[in-house]
Amino acid sequence: MSPKCLFKILVYGYMNGIYSSRKLEQACRRDVNFMYLLGRRKAPDHATIARFRSERLAEVVDDLFAQLVQLLTDAGELSLSSVFIDGTKLEANANRYSFVWKKSTQKNEEKMQKKMKEELPALAAEFGIRFYVGQVIKPKDLKKLRKRLKALQAERRIVFVHGKGQRKTSLQRALQTVDQYLARQKKYNDYNHSFGERNSFSKTDRDATFMRMKEDHMKNGQLKPGYNAILAVDAEYIVSTMIGQDRSDSQMLIPMLETLKGLGYTKPVADAGFESEENYTWCEQNNQIAFIKPANYEKAKTKKYRADIGKRENMHYNAKTDSYLCHMGRPIQAAYEKKTRSKAGYPIVTTVYTCPDCAGCPHKAQCIKGASKTPLEERSKNLYVSKTFLRQREEMQARIKGEEGVMLRMNRSIQVEGAFGVLKQDMGFRRFLMRGRVKVQTEFLLLCMGYNVNKLHNKIQSDRCGTYLHIPKAS
Repeated sequence: MSPKCLFKILVYGYMNGIYSSRKLEQACRRDVNFMYLLGRRKAPDHATIARFRSERLAEVVDDLFAQLVQLLTDAGELSLSSVFIDGTKLEANANRYSFVWKKSTQKNEEKMQKKMKEELPALAAEFGIRFYVGQVIKPKDLKKLRKRLKALQAERRIVFVHGKGQRKTSLQRALQTVDQYLARQKKYNDYNHSFGERNSFSKTDRDATFMRMKEDHMKNGQLKPGYNAILAVDAEYIVSTMIGQDRSDSQMLIPMLETLKGLGYTKPVADAGFESEENYTWCEQNNQIAFIKPANYEKAKTKKYRADIGKRENMHYNAKTDSYLCHMGRPIQAAYEKKTRSKAGYPIVTTVYTCPDCAGCPHKAQCIKGASKTPLEERSKNLYVSKTFLRQREEMQARIKGEEGVMLRMNRSIQVEGAFGVLKQDMGFRRFLMRGRVKVQTEFLLLCMGYNVNKLHNKIQSDRCGTYLHIPKAS
């Protein structure tokens, strides 16, 4: 079977919501449309389809998707100006209860290290062996100790026994103890390598991260193994996609924008989940006119938010003295600058403002929020403000409230959220079939290609080719 023919079968199957290799094989034998694609060729076996999708297609699927986007560009179907970005969580093909948590692993490893430092030096001294205990006992240290115990066994010609009713020698028990510690330490090292910067992974699919999803079968906010799928949509077509392991959307915006910049896009439109100082700065440095809704945009409209006297937004700012005035009219002055870095290494400078005279304030309970071991009477009001981020957010709020901003934000909710609705509801794709990030990316690109072909057909049938934005109709 030629790769071209297998690729046609896969794309047409994904266009029609057929994802299983066994169901694709069945369709090739029974469905006249698949028979037409096959020509006079024999229907492929499901193993052939699965092997082609997981092994052969992964190396070329990105290029095939790029060719489809280029064909849409040549046909005048893409605006190549504004692009709408959003993400969703899709469940991985992994056991829902095969979780491994980073904190739990580190806690258990720390307990084992403490126990080894107490037990192994005495164990080694019992047989006249020197065992150096460093800050961390590594597998190579345990292997050296095991090797010396093995040599001692051969020297003394001790025969180890197994099974019930057999009395083990102290040397055999010591060697078994070291073997158990070595196996556990190797397991913890393996887990820590799989974690990377994540807090969890699944034993069934180690690239999958446990995330909270909308499809909650137990109705208790259960975390399930999955991937973060990011889409970029232009004129209702998917022009780029990315599969991530991070639960947060904001870390994935810059890699997506770097891809879109190569296609010529200059107006990315995204939701509040993508807002960060790092993303704003990247857009400014790369001449991108971004339209990203601030995270507090909706909350700031509420009466409760505007009445909160502890919010910085509800305090008067004096630019000359670089200070804020609290509800009692007392100044909250700039004390020092705090320098940190984001997960990606972006430097963030935060100015810390402190009120030197909070004693006896009757509004202290409403002004100072958050849990702390320090009693409320001894605490002072602090504000943490990144001036760069504050300026960027104010500029963004003014931009999205403009006529173009309102139009693009409306289209974002229609186009990219509509694309997710079609993929998950209409096409029934809610869980990946393949395992591993690379294979999952291949599967998702096949799905996006099927979606684009369906969308092109739909726009041809409804005579909407060449339209890029939805224009609201006047009432």
